[in-house]
Amino acid sequence: MVACAKPGILDGVRVLDFTTMMSGPYATRLMADLGAEIIKVESPEGDLVRTRPPSRNGRSAYFAQLNAGKKSIALDLKRPEAVALVRELAAKCDVVVENYRPGVMKRFGLDYEALSALNPRLVYCAISGFGQQGSWAGRSAYAPVLHAASGYDMANLDYQEGDLDRPMKNGIFVADVLGGSLAFGAIQAALLGVARTGRGESVDLSLLDAMVGLLVYECQEAQFPAERRRPLYTPTRASDGFLLIAPVSQKSFEALARGTGHPEWIGDERFATVRAREHYWSELMRLLDEWAGVRSAAECEAAMNAAGVPCSRYFTVRETMQLPPLRERGTLAIIDDGAGPIEVPNPAFRFANTAACARNSVPALGEDGPAILAGLLGYGGERIAALGRSGAMIWPAEAESAVRCE
Repeated sequence: MVACAKPGILDGVRVLDFTTMMSGPYATRLMADLGAEIIKVESPEGDLVRTRPPSRNGRSAYFAQLNAGKKSIALDLKRPEAVALVRELAAKCDVVVENYRPGVMKRFGLDYEALSALNPRLVYCAISGFGQQGSWAGRSAYAPVLHAASGYDMANLDYQEGDLDRPMKNGIFVADVLGGSLAFGAIQAALLGVARTGRGESVDLSLLDAMVGLLVYECQEAQFPAERRRPLYTPTRASDGFLLIAPVSQKSFEALARGTGHPEWIGDERFATVRAREHYWSELMRLLDEWAGVRSAAECEAAMNAAGVPCSRYFTVRETMQLPPLRERGTLAIIDDGAGPIEVPNPAFRFANTAACARNSVPALGEDGPAILAGLLGYGGERIAALGRSGAMIWPAEAESAVRCE
């Protein structure tokens, strides 16, 4: 396990993080990777992902990937002393992020208007399914629901060209990761605005908006239907698996023809031009299947790469995690969440002079609460203990030392 050796570009930025599940934690994990101090505010029951598999020795690796590098404080926001404590913390933070249903933070008295009155430079990001206002604002929204509502699932079904009779199942939560990434970007833009103007900002991030923004071609095709269906690259079947070959231009098509040993395709009237190939696309895909069917997927991939044709075998996630570009680039970091080492992805971007990498710490529920109150707010041991006795804050036994210190 190698620590991030360089300083972080967000060193000194403090974030009060009320997010759970995936979209919000994904955004704040990226901020933690850049050095921000993330104070994760959890209910006494904790983020639901803490109990989600895959897990080992009672610790969720799923939770660890989303929450590496953060601190945890566990508060019961139904208690006024917990809300008062949050208000004190917000006055000392640069950013608040939440993904409750719209209106929940306002009922607690912790919405942007309330907290910006205490901290005019505050950046407040609210992530929700359908935005903070409007007739759908109060609806529950999870990623699969947003995939359905956005048109994403039906567009994907249309691309199957009648091979399926209903939208496909999908366990990959595109809306959450996309929305979390956009929230991360919006927060950085707002922090830049604070640096320039001294004024805070409220960010309203809609996951439905994020999904619609993903559908670039599809939004335009919905308004201006194409005369013919655009050709899609389909899996080519080799003798031992599949690969995806993408001759995206005339040049790469000609390279494909030579790489497969069929230079005659270049002059074949069915394939000689882009428009002709579109008309005979299924025939071209059939010929590729014939070529690949007597070769291994690795042989086919090597031939296409040698010819300069975009191509890849289909890998499992386990296989991808071992690929040379990921290992050479350091895409995966090793952290220990208390149940042993696990690999988690670093951010997809790199900086020349500052660190962008997973931090090797994953908090137990509420473990940092006493230390945060003592160090950041100057609370003494008896005051912290009183919060524990009232049920406003909980912490594990390992954090007791901060309570005993006056």
